[in-house]
Amino acid sequence: MTLKSTVDARRRRVLARRAAHQPPPFTWRQLAQPEQLVTTLVRLGFLLLVLGVLAGLWIVSSAHLTEQFLGAPTETAGLIDPTRGQKALTPENIERQILAFSLRLRESELNLVRGTNPLPRPFVINPGEPARFIAARLASEGFIVDADLFNLYIRVTGLERHIEAGNFMLAETMTIPEIAEALQHALFEEDLVTIPEGFRAEEIAERLAEKNIIEPDRFLAAVRNPRSLSIFDNYDFLQDLPPGASLEGYLFPDTYRLPVLASSPELVIAPFLDNFAAKVGSDGLVGGGSGISGHSLVTLASIVEREAVMADERPLIASVYLNRLNGACPDVGGNYLQADPTVQYARGTVGNCWWKPQRIEEYATVISPYNTYLNPGLPPGPIASPGLSAIEATRNPATTAYCFFVATGDDGRHIFAQTLAEHEQNMQIYGYQ
Repeated sequence: MTLKSTVDARRRRVLARRAAHQPPPFTWRQLAQPEQLVTTLVRLGFLLLVLGVLAGLWIVSSAHLTEQFLGAPTETAGLIDPTRGQKALTPENIERQILAFSLRLRESELNLVRGTNPLPRPFVINPGEPARFIAARLASEGFIVDADLFNLYIRVTGLERHIEAGNFMLAETMTIPEIAEALQHALFEEDLVTIPEGFRAEEIAERLAEKNIIEPDRFLAAVRNPRSLSIFDNYDFLQDLPPGASLEGYLFPDTYRLPVLASSPELVIAPFLDNFAAKVGSDGLVGGGSGISGHSLVTLASIVEREAVMADERPLIASVYLNRLNGACPDVGGNYLQADPTVQYARGTVGNCWWKPQRIEEYATVISPYNTYLNPGLPPGPIASPGLSAIEATRNPATTAYCFFVATGDDGRHIFAQTLAEHEQNMQIYGYQ
């Protein structure tokens, strides 16, 4: 046997061993067999399903992100393109698409609210506070249901980059998108508030709440218990308040710059009392020609404020009430003021602070120490905040013999009478009988 034949023989043996360990070659006849065909189709179908899900995820998420980006303002036109790089397969874009798809699956939960109380409450964001911490505190303080969903929403929409540090007023009836939008605009540290003459304490509380100065209940609790205030002893004109008296009547009407989300009632009430001290003070509550002073003067001035529309009539209206108090009106049957505003004050409720009856006879049905139809003399205290004009008119009223007056029409004017007969004639003339 030659060397060549020996090598050939070895090569044939090696090839024979390799052939023995390999599967038979694939043929179309084998593919036609049912078992092989089913297996192949299942694998192919699964691959197509995976590719379809990935494509759908990309399309839906891309559309959502496009809508969010296009809804945001473009910074410096021509320099920044919000759509640039959206389609690039970067890790950041892939993460955004996955987050957007996750948010889309939970979209119906965004409008769920935590509670039913519409009254706003303060919420403070500290400088540098991470968004996830803010979301956790919103949940713990009762503003949102799900902190993770809130965090997901502000990440997908990009709102987390614009959350401001500062003071906010939020309500548990706000949805996640509404809260996220509110957190983009912190409240000013101070705001202007105008309190008109003749407002009662509840109306002042509502006005302050509208400006996010202080919660109504917190303000009214301090007004109704003035001796609990640390500043009470700073004001001489308050020291003679009767037991149980409130600050009604001493919250001087004016325009104020007050702190938003005041940390204490004193910060809000002090400017009112400082203004009263500067413009009226203890000296402005004594002397004059009325014969009354102090708390009684403020009480009667508040009634005059509510009755008088025209400034020139305030001294006349004050004279009518003083004549009645002094027993100079025999036709009245006693020193009854019979002042409508005092009864309206007694029956006032939240949202309807000044009750008005359908008929004048209804005044007699209101059982209250403030009902000056049933109770002689002054009511227990002021019914509103009188302005300086009303206080001065009550301190120095006109000198008259008038005991009655009645409104003449929509212009706010009144006609005055000395006797009941004259008054009844005036009422008939102006359609009250």
